[in-house]
Amino acid sequence: MISAMLIMLAFLIAAIFLAIQSGWGKKMNLEQWAVGGRGFGTVFVFLLLAGEFFTTFTFLGGSGMIYQVGSPAYYVLMYLTLAYVFSYYLLPPIWRYAKEHRIVSISDFFRSKYESSLLGMLVAVVGMVGSVPIVVLQLKGLGIIVSETSYGMISPTLAMWIGTIVVTVYVMISGIHGAARTAIIKDITIVMIVVFLGIYLPYHYYDGFKPMFEAIQATKPGHLTLPDKGQSLSWVISTVLLTVVGFYMQPGLFAAALSAKSVKVFRRNTIIMPLYTLMLVFVFLVGYTAILQVPGLKGAEGDLALLRLSIQTFDPWFIGVIGGVGLLTALVPTSVFLLTIGTLFAKNIYQPLAKSSSEEHIAKVAKVTVPVVALISLYFVINGGNALYALLLMSFSLITQLFPALLCSLLPNNNPVNKYGAAWGILCGVATVAYLTISKTTIGTLFPDLPQAVKDLNTGFIALFVNLLITFVVSALTRNSVAKKETISSPNY
Repeated sequence: MISAMLIMLAFLIAAIFLAIQSGWGKKMNLEQWAVGGRGFGTVFVFLLLAGEFFTTFTFLGGSGMIYQVGSPAYYVLMYLTLAYVFSYYLLPPIWRYAKEHRIVSISDFFRSKYESSLLGMLVAVVGMVGSVPIVVLQLKGLGIIVSETSYGMISPTLAMWIGTIVVTVYVMISGIHGAARTAIIKDITIVMIVVFLGIYLPYHYYDGFKPMFEAIQATKPGHLTLPDKGQSLSWVISTVLLTVVGFYMQPGLFAAALSAKSVKVFRRNTIIMPLYTLMLVFVFLVGYTAILQVPGLKGAEGDLALLRLSIQTFDPWFIGVIGGVGLLTALVPTSVFLLTIGTLFAKNIYQPLAKSSSEEHIAKVAKVTVPVVALISLYFVINGGNALYALLLMSFSLITQLFPALLCSLLPNNNPVNKYGAAWGILCGVATVAYLTISKTTIGTLFPDLPQAVKDLNTGFIALFVNLLITFVVSALTRNSVAKKETISSPNY
């Protein structure tokens, strides 16, 4: 037990050192702090984009979802692969425009494209609200990992407090540089650990993959197929499509993409990243192993499947290694999301309201915002009990509402959407997500007579449909009035 804690402490100290050391000798203005001065090559951009998703969800949520619901978990593997392919076309035009206009956040992008500070503020608020569930997810995962791998000697709450303090300090000091540098250790070690666990555990307990699946089929046959209702095939397909279009709307991923030094970086990553998602297969194999070996985990407790199985299988020193790697999977994405939220608030909410043009002052506000958001997230994680994959889906439903207006802004010809349509579309989409989430409304409850395949569609499509409808209707209704105002204000020669 002591050896496990000492090894985890070593991982934590290494992460702190690398993060702080990465900021030495650099003038941390806002652009350097938020997007690394747009100087990251293929390796660092890969690590950041991988680090944004291959996190505590990879470590706990993937195996936990397989344990809880079975085959529907494969939507994660599908949407990640498609999202990275989609980035081949989506990210280069965004990066070129961002570099030309010195844009450091998704809110800046909307403000500049639609020439509206208010729209930039709205996108900043949506981005911040949509990012908080991700930070909550990471802190929740951190508490689970440290508490379990310390054999209960450290409580989840204490672990989350320690992690929050550590990540806040090194984000404020080194910004995205610290996340990129720490991600080197994280990504190398997580691949080694996950691949080992995914191969060793099925052979240790079942003498192979085929006997394992045969045992599960005999005991829980429904676990290896998609259900006829609920998280059925139509739910999987609709959820994949919804999360693909919303993937790079995540402010943290958007900012990480802006840190690239050229568009060639995205082309290379498009080749590498889908292969990297195969690591999830090994995570799923751990979840399958745990179904019969660690029975009885209910609801959100399913996220404990990987750790409980490892603890009953390995010596304490190896549990310490697993805990240390798991700790890094929480710290890296948390740091990126915290600095992104800080940038969104300072650049797109505080600056327009305070009318401050000093970049140095804005950078200070962004850094001060980090501990505030960290504490708010910590409050939610201590008082919430959602499973990790539920938090992830909730975040995606919110930030996906930014996609229609962003995509239209990239069209080579005239944009059919104006700032009024974009703003009202986003507002109505987000309001719909909030209503559906709070009331637990689904397509099935709204339209009970529809075919089951339609009722099982992800409810995020309702919000996206409302968003699109309002966006184009409001843009069409306001286009003529805006054109008249511009004509009146223009002098005649």
